[in-house]
Amino acid sequence: MPLHLAFDDLRALRARCDFAAVRMVEDDPEYEDGAVAPSGFWQPLSRAGGYMLAAPAWAPPSTLVEIVRLPVPTGRGLDDLARPLGDDHAEYIGQALAKPGMRTTTDNHRDGRLLGLHLDNWDKLAYGRRTSGRRRLALNLGPGDRYVVLGTLDAQAVCRAVHPDSYECRYPHTDDYRAYAAAGRSHWCVRIRLAPGEGYIAPTEYLLHDGSTEGQDKPSAVAFWLGHWNREVLPSLV
Repeated sequence: MPLHLAFDDLRALRARCDFAAVRMVEDDPEYEDGAVAPSGFWQPLSRAGGYMLAAPAWAPPSTLVEIVRLPVPTGRGLDDLARPLGDDHAEYIGQALAKPGMRTTTDNHRDGRLLGLHLDNWDKLAYGRRTSGRRRLALNLGPGDRYVVLGTLDAQAVCRAVHPDSYECRYPHTDDYRAYAAAGRSHWCVRIRLAPGEGYIAPTEYLLHDGSTEGQDKPSAVAFWLGHWNREVLPSLV
């Protein structure tokens, strides 16, 4: 299934959301070979576009994207912030700091080159189980605003397109999206602005994604957790 956003207020979503095409990065030594990233030609999200992204009632929570406000961290620290949300096994996986003006933020720790938009693989799920993975909870710690960037085409659809004869035994991977883009197939993404104290819950093993500080003049740190959470476990911002 495609990107499904859970929201109640379309106007609030449109106020913080844009869309653009996804393209291969060319002639940029900061990126890995074959990486894909937003084209940079951001357009306002229309009402029709917002309704197309709206999550249906039947969508499993594990496939939903939610834009949320998180509780203020207490003396227990960030490690335990997500534990009261309904998954006793939720895992704090650390923080990342992004400098201002980054189109995408995640790099390959081996050589420092940017991955571009990518899939996570913490749970190492095969094609048929990809919708059952843990979702990522993220909290913008500031001091600046940042974006979450999300692909609108899910990992299973891309895997079927790239491996039509063997997709059922595959493990969807970032390379599938890169091959999809290299073949000239069109693909879109959205970016959603997050102020300090705001965050998201998203199936980052199922949707192409990354952070971004494009157009921002302050750095931004973000904290991450993984877990299985129900829909509306945190107050929605949209």
